[in-house]
Amino acid sequence: MSNRCLYNATFAKFLNQEPLAILGSLHNNYHGDSLTTTDEAWMGEITLMQQVLEPWKNEAGQIVFEYDIPRLGKRIDVVLLLRGMIFCLEFKVGKKEEFQAGIEQVMDYALDLKNFHLFSHDRKIVPILIPTRYKEYTTVFQPSVYNDDIYNPMITGEEHLQELIARVLEHAGAKQNNESIDNWLISPYAPTPTIIEAARTLYENHSVEDITRHEADKVSTDRTINYILDIIEQSKKRRQKSICFVTGVPGAGKTLVGLDVAIKQTYKDGELDKENGAIYLSGNGPLVAVLTEALARDNQKKCSAKGEKKNMTDSRREVSEFIQIIHRYRDNMLAKIKNPVENGIVEIDPEKAVRLEATGYGEVEHVAIFDEAQRSWTHKRIADYLKRGGTYGNKLKVPNFPMSEAEFLIWSLDRREDWAVIICLVGGGQEINTGEAGITEWINALNNRFKHWNVFISNKLTEPEYAEGRVNDLLQENNNVFYSDELHLAVSLRSFRAETLSAFVHSLLSFTPDAATLYQDVKQKGYPIVLTRDMEKARAWLRKQARGSQQTGVLVTKVAARFKPLAVHILGQGDENAVHWFLEDKTDIRSSNYLEDAATEIQVQGLELDYACVLWDADMRYEDGRWTYYKFNGKNKWNPENNEENRKYMLNAYRVLLTRARQGIVICVPTGNGKLGSDGFPEDSTRLPEFYDGSYEYLKSLGLEEI
Repeated sequence: MSNRCLYNATFAKFLNQEPLAILGSLHNNYHGDSLTTTDEAWMGEITLMQQVLEPWKNEAGQIVFEYDIPRLGKRIDVVLLLRGMIFCLEFKVGKKEEFQAGIEQVMDYALDLKNFHLFSHDRKIVPILIPTRYKEYTTVFQPSVYNDDIYNPMITGEEHLQELIARVLEHAGAKQNNESIDNWLISPYAPTPTIIEAARTLYENHSVEDITRHEADKVSTDRTINYILDIIEQSKKRRQKSICFVTGVPGAGKTLVGLDVAIKQTYKDGELDKENGAIYLSGNGPLVAVLTEALARDNQKKCSAKGEKKNMTDSRREVSEFIQIIHRYRDNMLAKIKNPVENGIVEIDPEKAVRLEATGYGEVEHVAIFDEAQRSWTHKRIADYLKRGGTYGNKLKVPNFPMSEAEFLIWSLDRREDWAVIICLVGGGQEINTGEAGITEWINALNNRFKHWNVFISNKLTEPEYAEGRVNDLLQENNNVFYSDELHLAVSLRSFRAETLSAFVHSLLSFTPDAATLYQDVKQKGYPIVLTRDMEKARAWLRKQARGSQQTGVLVTKVAARFKPLAVHILGQGDENAVHWFLEDKTDIRSSNYLEDAATEIQVQGLELDYACVLWDADMRYEDGRWTYYKFNGKNKWNPENNEENRKYMLNAYRVLLTRARQGIVICVPTGNGKLGSDGFPEDSTRLPEFYDGSYEYLKSLGLEEI
């Protein structure tokens, strides 16, 4: 059984198995709680397909349930490989009418296979929607508007599915044969030139600065981009492996540099260079979702203005060529390894992977750009995750995984047999989740296992925010290290904000003596940071500051707990919520501008607003000249947080929130509730004034203007 599906078999094997045994296989390979409705749907699909496939029982066909399209996070209900053709089936069990969303869904699956699945590129693909109680079926067959061997989506109920498949085979002239599509299940992810071309056009027609607005001038970012492209070119010529660490304060344009390198590496002098392409990867789900949606929406607007019709899902698909979630990239490589791991050595399993002439067992790209590389997982976190069965949908269990995530990502690129380059975009002091390793794990992996890799490193990576200032010590025995100030995104004098604000926030959080002076510097240069104890005053200040389409929003840490009395709601988990929060306009209540839903550091890292309110809760308090940390028990009490690592993440959360605004910040430290009830006890013991007063007085002592 491939890790990329929950069940697969030849037609002969499938038809001879008991339905309950097949259901058991689906269950066994599914990660998560299987609902009764899921069981009923699977059982209905199994029973139906055993009837439908009877005419082809002696042919070399295969059936696949719940197929995961590599690196896209899409899962197809059923795939049939028959007579060299690919049938994508999407079931709506118990439904009796057709619906547009289902038609678009199954067409998307067909297009994703055509565009990203190497062994589907040159095949006829047939998308079929099956509302099982639907009484009619498609009788006219025609190619889709994409002119690429994909049929227009078809619809049928369960009673006509067999007849429909037979008629499609006849229409396509697919005669009975013993052809099977070798290694289809483990096909490499390999985008077609067409989809790359579309993504490039989409990107170039959009000013990404609108989304990843940055403070560094173009000269600074271009210098860094050119330096990286030169390293890539030299690595290619010399057939070497290289890794670059790029630093920059919040707002300095790291994301923009990453996206630009991905595009410019894939296109040389305007020509597609598919063999030497690059991919931009991020572990930040909200960032990927917002970038993807913003680019796709912008593309659709431009197409409409030109009178061109374009489906939003097409635009999103094009963006997904360059921008992907790092965990899907990682899990795609994990699916190829020998499991269990023996003697602590990770190896490719030839039964699970296809060795390509150009790339060996590596994936397609020569160049991988990892944004927010400091957020890669520690060995303990990824080992625990894989021990219990990691990836959603699949029980991809690796009980004794021996690497950190950084080490495994380098290992993945090292599978290439020619050359490879990794670019790590690094934010200082921005590890915000338990199990995020910072930059140390990358350096340890290079020192211990990948000594043949060249290491190009920003000269700023030696500062305290990165690996606790131990980078020089960690690298002193490594002879392949090259330092360069070209890999630090400096900020020009014309764009003061990022550098100065970052320095002030660092001083504020670490109690350095220059904090008050730095605040005055920020203020004099026209960047307001104001203080209040009243949430309504904070909202009024934000509304007064913002002009035109400038964006405002409320921010809290994920550990914050007592915000409801201030009429603040936490933005729900799920990347789609972050998309609405960032991208909807002021008329939509889901927009950040409504100042009702507050986003956390998880949802805003890597993204920015124009003006922000940072709501300072009782999770981090200034007491006796230092920060003290607390976590709420969910009922009635704040408990001290004594774990040093957790404290670091909590401090970094405020670092992230305080550097999210381009134009200005209001910090709201509530007054709490000092009232006593009729019994003489506090009305609300979870919001006592002393929980907040110290933080407020400390911020006030730095000279912050009160409103």
